[in-house]
Amino acid sequence: MGVAILSGILNSLQEHSKDEKSEDSEDLPARVPSRFIACVKRKESAKRVEDALSSYKQDLTTVVDDNQRGIKEADIILLGCKPYMIKDVLGAKEIKEALKGKLLISILAGVSSDQIEKTIYGSSSADASEDEDRCRVVRAMPSTAAGVRQSMTVIANSEPDLPKEQADLVTWIFSKVGEVDRVPPATMDVCTALCGSGPAFMALIMEGLADGAVAMGLPRAEAQKMAAQTMKGAAELVLDGQHPAILREKTSTPGGCTIGGLLVLDEGAVKGTVARAVREATMVASKLGEGVKNVNGTRWT
Repeated sequence: MGVAILSGILNSLQEHSKDEKSEDSEDLPARVPSRFIACVKRKESAKRVEDALSSYKQDLTTVVDDNQRGIKEADIILLGCKPYMIKDVLGAKEIKEALKGKLLISILAGVSSDQIEKTIYGSSSADASEDEDRCRVVRAMPSTAAGVRQSMTVIANSEPDLPKEQADLVTWIFSKVGEVDRVPPATMDVCTALCGSGPAFMALIMEGLADGAVAMGLPRAEAQKMAAQTMKGAAELVLDGQHPAILREKTSTPGGCTIGGLLVLDEGAVKGTVARAVREATMVASKLGEGVKNVNGTRWT
C-alpha cells in the first residue's frame, strides 16, 4: 500500500516537472514533498521498494531497520505497519522525540487517532493544544485499488481542524491514487469495511459471475475479463448518477434472462448476505486496535 501511494505521488510530481502547465499542476498544494524516505525492516524489502520506484527521478532514500532516523529527517510520516505492531513502532521514547511538531498520517485499519496518541504519549485524553510539540495525527483508509489509482480513500476529520495547508496536502496525497472523501471519525470502521474490505467482496462476486459463465462453456480468461468489465461498467453508471435499483430495473425486461437470474439471487439472499458481510467486517475493524502487542518485523513506508 505504501509503495502504491508513493508511486502515485512521485508520478504526479514527475509529470508536473515535465510540463508545468499539465492538468496535474493545477491541483498542487501550496507545499509539496520534495524528498522521500522509505523505512523498511529488511534489506529484501528495501530492494523491492527501490525496484518498484526506480523509474522515478525524485529524491528517494531507503532506510533499513532505523525508523527513528527516517522520522527525524521527515516532516510528514505515513504510518503503514500492521495494527498489532503499533506499540513496537511508536512506543519507544526516541520515536516520540522524533515526532515532535510533525504530521503523522496513519493508514492502519481499526486503530483510532486516540489510540495512536495514547501509544505515543501515554494518554488518550491529553489535548494536543496543551503541547505545541505534539505531532498531529490524521487517520486515512485507502484500498488495495490504490495500486491502479482507483482507491476510494476516506480521511477522518481532525479535531481541531488541521491548518489548511496540511489538510490540502493530505487530500492531495490520496487523490493521487483515486477518489477522496472526508468523514466523521466515528464512521471510519464502517468505511474500512466498505472501502477497504469491499474489493475482496467484489472479487468474490466477480469470481461467481465468471464461474457461472465457465460452467456454461465460456473459457476462463474470457469469462473473467467480461465479468470484470461488466462490474466496472455497472460501477461507472452508478457513479454517473444512476441508482442501483433503477439500473437493475432498467435491465430487467419482462420474461427476460435478467429477471430470471435476479430471482435466483433473491432466493439466495445475496443482497442481505453482502450487507451482513459489511456489518461483520465493521465489527472486526472496530476491534483491530485492541490488545496491540510488541512484535518484531515492523514496516514503515
